[in-house]
Amino acid sequence: MHLTPVERQELAKRLSPHDLSHADAATTTNLVSGTADNACRAADVAFGQPAVDDLLASESLKFIQLTSAGYTRYDRDDLRAALRSRDAALCTSSGVYDDPCAQHVMSFILGHNRRLLDAYADQTTTRSWRYKLLRPAVRTLGDEKVLIIGFGAIGRRLVELLHPFHAQVRGVRRSPSGDEPIEVVSMAELDEQLPWADHVVNLLPSSSANTRLFDAPRFARMKRGAAFYNVGRGDTVDQAALEHALRDGQISGAYLDVTHPEPLPADHPLWQAPRCLITPHVAGGTQKEMQKLLDHFVTNFERFIQANPLSNRVM
Repeated sequence: MHLTPVERQELAKRLSPHDLSHADAATTTNLVSGTADNACRAADVAFGQPAVDDLLASESLKFIQLTSAGYTRYDRDDLRAALRSRDAALCTSSGVYDDPCAQHVMSFILGHNRRLLDAYADQTTTRSWRYKLLRPAVRTLGDEKVLIIGFGAIGRRLVELLHPFHAQVRGVRRSPSGDEPIEVVSMAELDEQLPWADHVVNLLPSSSANTRLFDAPRFARMKRGAAFYNVGRGDTVDQAALEHALRDGQISGAYLDVTHPEPLPADHPLWQAPRCLITPHVAGGTQKEMQKLLDHFVTNFERFIQANPLSNRVM
């Protein structure tokens, strides 16, 4: 993980008396894996996006703290077995990203209901005053239904943000735990739930099971005029099918913080698709993102040293 000299000094001080070393080629984004590093293999604790091969080869690593909410590249049977064999833990930083991602989705939903894209389009083109058209078209959430697919930490926070607006909310996840604050069903029931929703929120990670999960048949199953939001991963969506659903009016709006590929090429049709807003994978961002990641790591490291339960543990 790339740190500035000041951040390195701060982290070393907070981890003292433990030794802190740094990867030879640190990554500058959570979206790519670090390269092989002998220092990682010899360490007791890893922080960042370590190479999977290093985690498999290491005989000493006991605690791995990822700097991302997702962990797709690490979700492997061989790695799970290797970590179990040495009683090691792998944790994400979902506690850092749940609130900003949920706020990003919330801004998308409110912007869609209050027709901000339509008003902005008028402002930047004809500057027409479409009072009679837009005023009857704006909506409030109290009359509407929100379906959250991939219900985890971000989904839980989104439920909290939606609560004052009195929307009806349901969730879908691979394995419902039973302690969710709303009704949550399994992925096997996704197709049954899609026609129910006015707002379909995709928070799914990348995986072979999720690739192009949202395809033409699933967009067709949605309530006509529903809005679609993706703050999960871009490869979970058939983007050609999404563009078609936008152009024929099946989907009333698409709000995407993730695409496939990233960056989305400048000539990609989605840039010009009607009622489509794209943000460049910034949903998890905050003004003090790195500081929050460091705080989260140090707190979890202290729990690890004291043999207390770890936050955001996934393995």
